Amino acid sequence: MNAPFMLRALAELLLLAVLAGPVSTFVLIRRLGFVADTVTHTVFPGVVIGFLAGGAGGVFPGALVAAALTAVLLTLLTRAQRVTDDTALAVLLAAMFAVGVVLVSRRTTYRADLTAFLFGRLLAVTPAQLAQTAVVGLLVLAALGLLAKELRLRAFDPQAAAAMGYRVWALDLVLNLSIAFVVVAAAQSVGTILVVALLVLPAATGRLLSDRLAVITAVGVLAAAAAGYLGLAVSYRASVTYGLRLAGGATVVLTLVALYLLALLVARFIAPLTARFVARFGRPGRDADAVA
Repeated sequence: MNAPFMLRALAELLLLAVLAGPVSTFVLIRRLGFVADTVTHTVFPGVVIGFLAGGAGGVFPGALVAAALTAVLLTLLTRAQRVTDDTALAVLLAAMFAVGVVLVSRRTTYRADLTAFLFGRLLAVTPAQLAQTAVVGLLVLAALGLLAKELRLRAFDPQAAAAMGYRVWALDLVLNLSIAFVVVAAAQSVGTILVVALLVLPAATGRLLSDRLAVITAVGVLAAAAAGYLGLAVSYRASVTYGLRLAGGATVVLTLVALYLLALLVARFIAPLTARFVARFGRPGRDADAVA
């Protein structure tokens, strides 16, 4: 785990944990899991065009442009009263992913590189990619921090947000852009297909243990960070010690799923038993203290 490429991979995962925790909380309360899944596919034509224009170095800016375009189009389409959110998502997913497939079908020389973008190359993270993730993370966290109250109001009472003078469509655009940028930031390490787990599972894990948004976010960050470290360690140990090759990004995601199931076990069985124990044996002591 002390190899430079392992340390870079771990740094990338920790950056993504700090970024995915807050964003996944808003994905949870707005029920935007399908949006996250859609964006992971709509960035594909941007990846192809970016690769055609600038090689491997053009993949990130190409994906960033496609993600931003998806967020803008999604916000505009969902403003129309006759277009439902599901319809808008389906149209964008079908159209943009089809464009990417058409572009790929015309060339065969770079399919391996694009496949790596879909599934990720966690152990091949470069210092430049770390810098890109850090910049994207700072921008997203700054936007969410400045608009946290407004975004929460929009999530729980959009009519009140509109009545108070907030531009609901602008808040939707900020959140859609945040989701899109997380997808782009994580795509080259864990892959676009697996990045949806980082946008759903951290907050879902926190929600099992608490109803408070701050706690949900904190637990989400910790769960994503722990899954990053443990998943990376497992894949490394399996490859070095046992000769069993495990994809780093996929192993991290499976570890995050395991943490979610553990939190589900705690919430379903352990927490109720603890509450019953406290209710049965804790009250007499408190009553005696009160009498004393």
